[in-house]
Amino acid sequence: MSNQTTPRLTIARPDDWHVHLRDGDILRAVLPYTAKSFARAIVMPNLQSPVTTTEKAKSYRDEIIAATPAGIKFTPLMTVYLTDTTNSEDVIKGHARGVLTAAKLYPANATTNSIYGVTHIKAISQVLEAMQGAGMPLLVHGEVTDPDVDIFDREAVFIDKILRPMRKDFPELKIVFEHITTQEAVDYVREEGAKAPLAATITPHHLLINRNAMFQGGIRPHYYCLPVAKREKHREVLVKAATSGAGMFFLGTDTAPHTRTAKESACGCAGIFSAPNALALYAQVFDEAGCLPHLEAFASRNGPAFYDLPVNKELITLEKIDQPQGDIKPILTGNGQQIVEFAPPSPSTWRIATS
Repeated sequence: MSNQTTPRLTIARPDDWHVHLRDGDILRAVLPYTAKSFARAIVMPNLQSPVTTTEKAKSYRDEIIAATPAGIKFTPLMTVYLTDTTNSEDVIKGHARGVLTAAKLYPANATTNSIYGVTHIKAISQVLEAMQGAGMPLLVHGEVTDPDVDIFDREAVFIDKILRPMRKDFPELKIVFEHITTQEAVDYVREEGAKAPLAATITPHHLLINRNAMFQGGIRPHYYCLPVAKREKHREVLVKAATSGAGMFFLGTDTAPHTRTAKESACGCAGIFSAPNALALYAQVFDEAGCLPHLEAFASRNGPAFYDLPVNKELITLEKIDQPQGDIKPILTGNGQQIVEFAPPSPSTWRIATS
């Protein structure tokens, strides 16, 4: 890795451990941006018709591979969407066959297309026990959905009500606490991850915005995601965790494309599409924190270590630019719909080098 003071930084090609690719026209429009930066990606299963079985995951993987641009080496790592009726035998066989890398826990109605999610952990206890025995990771959207719980408190409450009891019942289960947003989550992952197989992903947008961003000058729907951004003190804690070099934290963009009309509506969808500039934004965060030497661990090494996969041999170079990148243009799908890319409050000062 190049020296921190130089304007260029070369690291092992990263992986994205949390991606929404959708399907159809949107998949074909957004996939090239993830495949350009990342060698592998954990693909979320919450399509409108969710990926609930091994065969559905295989079919979806085939669709992704078919949509991958020629000449780009990219490996989709598939997940299965857990429901109250998930067949544990199918999940374990899918993992043994190399079709399924992990299983995803969406509490019912927690986020986009989660209506079929798990209503109570006891409903999937047999699945979790089987996954624990097979060493198969569980990926967790860590929010409770009780309407009596304030939306800004859902992650912290999830830790106490769901995650701690789950860890007690399944102490050897590999768990990724995805897209964490709070000091409570960082503290829990540091505490538990030091003694049990627990890690967390952190997104670029949660490192760059706090909850004020959604309301500056009016409602900003393209800053609305789930879990929502929290107070500035939480953002600062996330930055310290991500840039620390600690092995239990790694890159997961949670890039989540929606059409402009779906975002800019009376009931807009949650999700931030960051794939085109995510890696550059992470570099900007690490640079501003004075921690560029730790970027490779966060982006390229900690994730493979947790998933028992090799670090990518290919390299990628980032460079710091004198002039921040200009206006970001919407991406068009095949049927002419627009997808708006995440634009941070301060323009990016890094980019992927072209040569």
